[in-house]
Amino acid sequence: MDELLPQFSTLLLIFVRLSTFFVTLPFFSYRTIPARHRLTLALILAWMMYYTFDLPPMEIDGHYYYLLIKEALVGLLIGFVANMIVSIIQIAGGFIDFQMGFAIANVIDPQTGVQSPLIGQYLYTFALLFLLSVNGHHLILDGIFYSYQFVPLSASFAGFGESSLAEFVIKTFSSLFVVAFQMAVPVVASLFLVDVALGITARTVPQLNVFVVGFPIKIGVSFIVLLIVMGIMMSLVRELFETMFYTMRTVMELIGGA
Repeated sequence: MDELLPQFSTLLLIFVRLSTFFVTLPFFSYRTIPARHRLTLALILAWMMYYTFDLPPMEIDGHYYYLLIKEALVGLLIGFVANMIVSIIQIAGGFIDFQMGFAIANVIDPQTGVQSPLIGQYLYTFALLFLLSVNGHHLILDGIFYSYQFVPLSASFAGFGESSLAEFVIKTFSSLFVVAFQMAVPVVASLFLVDVALGITARTVPQLNVFVVGFPIKIGVSFIVLLIVMGIMMSLVRELFETMFYTMRTVMELIGGA
């Protein structure tokens, strides 16, 4: 029993990073996937990684509890960064909903349990289907597998104290608003032109109730433009996923002190 305890301690470190990674990671952290299934998947992957890496056993002492906290923070941070990037799609949908008049009608996302805009949820669902179709979930699992090359189990908290990590996350998040605007600008620009046309119509034909006529017109134009530019939006979503993988790699390098 005393010989198995150090080996179990190493397996527990791997399991902690994987389980916390699945808490905040897109797709794997959704409420539609039962928690026991996620824990089982994390345990199976941890068991496979333990024999793949051939890690040395660790003694349970004060330094071991320090490593447990570090592994939990690493998993949470990497998954949070990935989730933050994917949430940009819902922000783009929020821009469109505000112009369409759908901002007052949010829906409950069954995957996360929070309110989200209608068009944002629509685009987010398509983005997830696109992620699954290109096996992006396999790349995410590859990322957590290779994270041990950048942030070994014996690494310290040195990377968390560096200002470069916070600066990189803030700059990445701010630059992603440009991507959200690029996704929303075809519909937003079209609705701006519709508002201009409705304003001119209201001045030339005062008898026409623009508020009654304008709302269905803006909804119809929005769906037509969305149908036309959906291919362009999916290309931006592809670039967004590439940015997500690159950002996860860079965050792991910064945490590991590379």
